Amino acid sequence: MTGAPTPLLEPREGIPPVVTDAAALAEVVAAFAAGSGPVAVDAERASGYRYGQRAYLVQLRREGAGSALIDPVACPDLSGLGEALSGVEWVLHAATQDLPCLREIGMLPTRLFDTELAGRLAGFPRVGLGAMVEGVLGFVLEKGHSAVDWSTRPLPEPWLRYAALDVELLIDLRDALEKELDRQGKLEWALQEFDAIAAAPPAEPRKDPWRRTSGMHKVRRRRQLGVVRELWETRDRIAQRRDVSPGKVLSDAAIVEAALALPGSVHALAALNGFGHRMGRRQLEQWQAAVDRARSLPDTALPQPGQPVTGPPPPRAWADKDPAAAARLAAARAGVTALAERLNMPQENLISPDTVRRICWEPPRSVDTGSVEDALAGYGARAWQVELVTPVLVSALSAKGA
Repeated sequence: MTGAPTPLLEPREGIPPVVTDAAALAEVVAAFAAGSGPVAVDAERASGYRYGQRAYLVQLRREGAGSALIDPVACPDLSGLGEALSGVEWVLHAATQDLPCLREIGMLPTRLFDTELAGRLAGFPRVGLGAMVEGVLGFVLEKGHSAVDWSTRPLPEPWLRYAALDVELLIDLRDALEKELDRQGKLEWALQEFDAIAAAPPAEPRKDPWRRTSGMHKVRRRRQLGVVRELWETRDRIAQRRDVSPGKVLSDAAIVEAALALPGSVHALAALNGFGHRMGRRQLEQWQAAVDRARSLPDTALPQPGQPVTGPPPPRAWADKDPAAAARLAAARAGVTALAERLNMPQENLISPDTVRRICWEPPRSVDTGSVEDALAGYGARAWQVELVTPVLVSALSAKGA
């Protein structure tokens, strides 16, 4: 790209009308089924405003069909559209962020191209959509509405313009990135990554999600952990019922504050940060009831500190627990870092750091090319990663002192 970037202010065919009924949806399905080439797909959520991660707007663009904006609140079942696009390559930016909410409304690709991941593999230093469109295609996208409340109805026209522009150049970006990956000899690697994303099952529900409360590192006693759990679960039920973000019901900081203080009364609770300001008596009583439930639990019902460890211990503990494993990890990290730099891509895209830790903590009984390849494949590494990383790990696991 040469010269100053060009601001992209309007979609080519103008802002399409928002699809809100079955008849309009049927027209879109027919148009996109008759289109040609890949389909650009994007979704807008209301993170920080609403409970969960559902889609509140779906944007699409395909050659021969133009662009479409669909309201998945008014049209909650888009499985017909998903079926019409089955077998078509879907182009998404940061696909793993949008696929869960698209799956909920019946849209799931069988083939995809992720422009953010393509940018990472190609070695671009900034891989946000705006940075990629500007750096690769020479256009400036307005990004002022990315964090708005997309559950707002009706959606303001400037937001709809922004949403339509997000898919306006996505296929052009895909085509340019495909050429760049091919030039670098990385296209086959990228295609394997895209296939793995498309084939991945839905994520398992997180065990003990309350443990992800921000500031949890301050909470050490089991009784206090019980308070965090009770307050978190109470907040989650209220947030789900009201369909608002949990943080709008009660902040993580307030939960931790109450856990540390273990207040014995509503009056004591109201004196804590996050509870006194503008909070009514009834609200205070429901939070105090949660604290009281935790205070009255028998010791056997209180949560244990820390989560059950299913993998290796934290690397900082390796030198004491297993010096040989620590030496293996140091050698492996150095080798992976050097290889990633040579290939001009982030280390975590070359191979998952967790995979490296697991293999270094429990290496194959007999360290050779075949055993390391099997171990990497067993942890989900793709064929291109196995081929590139195996020699590095064989060397690290066989090194003197390891």
